[in-house]
Amino acid sequence: MQEREPSRTALGAAKHRAAHQLLEQGRIFSDPLAVRILGLDPGAIAEEARADPSRRGLRLFIAARAEFTEAALKAAVEQRGVRQLVVLGAGLDTFAYRNPFAALKVFEVDHPATQAWKRRRLLEAGIDIPSALAFAPVDFEREDLMERLRAVGFDPGARAYFSWLGVAPYLTRRSVLETLRAIGGSPGGGEVVFDYSDPPETLDPERLAAHGRLAERVAAAGEPLLTHFEQDELAGELRLLGFSELEDLGPAGLLGRYLGPGRTSAIQDRGGHVIHAATPVLGR
Repeated sequence: MQEREPSRTALGAAKHRAAHQLLEQGRIFSDPLAVRILGLDPGAIAEEARADPSRRGLRLFIAARAEFTEAALKAAVEQRGVRQLVVLGAGLDTFAYRNPFAALKVFEVDHPATQAWKRRRLLEAGIDIPSALAFAPVDFEREDLMERLRAVGFDPGARAYFSWLGVAPYLTRRSVLETLRAIGGSPGGGEVVFDYSDPPETLDPERLAAHGRLAERVAAAGEPLLTHFEQDELAGELRLLGFSELEDLGPAGLLGRYLGPGRTSAIQDRGGHVIHAATPVLGR
């Protein structure tokens, strides 16, 4: 992203979440604040989405990854006693403003420029900032994540859940693995949901074309795609970093979970993945 400017890809993801509420009525992922936080005319959001039908697949993927992430968070809170959520690269994510878990503290981490933009949007939209939310401005490529989190009250000795959506593909491989190492090595234990994509050369022609269109758009916005992983390779890296439980869903697996397998039977299970990785729960 450009210095002193909010992330263009964060805005794009927010538009997709809002469009999903308007065009699919939030069938996969319901977010009552998705349209409001944007501050744009709902008709204009829907019109822009309808104008390019080729982006519907990306919209549904973004909705499905959000639903997957929040379902895994619910299990972490209710079954494993997690009381800390860290939203990495928060963009215009709205979970903290509709958080149903009274004991869950939320930390939003983002580039300083994007975070300042979000805070302006919250003010303009009349969305209150809850007391259980802390903001931590971080440049992933230059600053220590855990150090910045501790400065705003994060407890590394307590288990935490990390939501990291729409960020890893735009970072260097070194930064991705360093962030995962920090989460996996946290004294209290941790779990993370993030998305990644298969290497372009492994995709079928249709998915390669879609990947090429996305890569062109984000590069033009100053946020090029930098990192891809093979599924088995990434699983090996995660186990070395302390994660023992892995659930990795490719396009067919992810959309099949929310649309039904009959709707995705022809989809090659390569492209965008969402993965939930967890360290062992201490004391079990």
